[in-house]
Amino acid sequence: METILIVDDEKNYPLIISAILEEEGYETLVANNGLAALEIINNSDIDLVLTDMKMPLIDGIELLERIKISDPDLPVIMMTAHGTVEKAVEAMQKGAYNYILKPFDNERLILFVKKAIKIYSIINENRRLRNVVQSQYKFGNIIGKSKSIRDVFETIQKVSPTSATVLIEGESGTGKELVAKSIHFNSPRSEKPFIPVNCSAFAENLLESELFGHEKGAFTGAVAMKKGRFELADNGTLFLDEISELSQGLQVKLLRVLQERTFERVGGVKPISVNIRIIAATNKHLKEEVRRGSFREDLFYRLNVLNINIPPLRQRLEDIPLLVDHFIKKYAIQRKTGEPVTGLDAEVERLLYDYTWPGNVRELENFIERAIILCADNKVRVSDLPREFRDNVYNTLHFEGIPANAKLYETLDLVEQIMIKRAMKMANNVQAHAAELLGIGKSGLNQKLKKFNIDAVKEL
Repeated sequence: METILIVDDEKNYPLIISAILEEEGYETLVANNGLAALEIINNSDIDLVLTDMKMPLIDGIELLERIKISDPDLPVIMMTAHGTVEKAVEAMQKGAYNYILKPFDNERLILFVKKAIKIYSIINENRRLRNVVQSQYKFGNIIGKSKSIRDVFETIQKVSPTSATVLIEGESGTGKELVAKSIHFNSPRSEKPFIPVNCSAFAENLLESELFGHEKGAFTGAVAMKKGRFELADNGTLFLDEISELSQGLQVKLLRVLQERTFERVGGVKPISVNIRIIAATNKHLKEEVRRGSFREDLFYRLNVLNINIPPLRQRLEDIPLLVDHFIKKYAIQRKTGEPVTGLDAEVERLLYDYTWPGNVRELENFIERAIILCADNKVRVSDLPREFRDNVYNTLHFEGIPANAKLYETLDLVEQIMIKRAMKMANNVQAHAAELLGIGKSGLNQKLKKFNIDAVKEL
């Protein structure tokens, strides 16, 4: 819903204009002088200013000039009497969208308003698109070749053209927001907003305002109306990260929005309709949270229409070389001194496969960025690595990191997968060589490759 600020020191005109514009579906705010108008503009999301020319304190021209300093694109329509047409022309030269003579024709006013808001909407969209490099979120830029990542690609490809709600599950650092952006930017909503919100980053009362917005005076500190993320994401995608952190009260309100696609701002009574796609993400097993009673079952099923589970890096070790190459290219250009970094020493490569990567892809990226900064020549060597990383890796079996309730067969399977994937990488996918490294027969290795669904490209 677009918001129009009406600025006029007369009592009747703002009331009349508000009634006309609200009947057309707009929201209106009123200021009786230029200073009050500037305060509202600084604290609210305004789509159009409709201001009188003659006012105390600050007249229409000065108000226009101040608005254009803070937002050159915000449209301003000047209201003027016949005797000040020259001033109106001056305002046009200083950036006003248009002017309208008092007393005005209602249909003419509505026409001016619709055109101005449409242009501002286009300008805002172009501004947003300039700030978003959409190619970053195409399938090919989620780095990996493992079967588990190819399955994620396939799911993204199937779900993107729809408006279905998606739940993304995966450990921290696996790239859940990147997957959400890939879905959005490959969907029919790609030219509309992608609005993220981290549900764990706000206290409950602040998160409610952040999601749904608030009316002026709704609580202490609410000095002006504010649109929430649901409203800002209209016709686009709302990404709710760490959805498991929502309180029970907010879970109920979110369920209602998903069911009815309407909500009220905090302190408001007017229902606001939105057309948005919801993508939620969590680093927890949401079904387990339902069993524990901390997450509503009905909301879980509303969110879990389509599920994407992103595997941790330790379960897709074959993707490490591609990720390393990508991050080296990304951060090598930031290196200001020394030779350009071209790769990793063989011993460093081996250590990458031995490490468990609890921080997943995010940790690997930070690792490469730091190594490039500290690297003494054109290859990252063991001496460039943090001592704590080397100590962790050389002690390869971290029994203390295994959860107390872990099942023996699951843990052993994970160890087998890690060792097999590492051996296949070191043997360049030649099964006979990998079997020799592992100290088992080729037929035994082949059975385990099938068991764990590990790609085997070459045979000898």
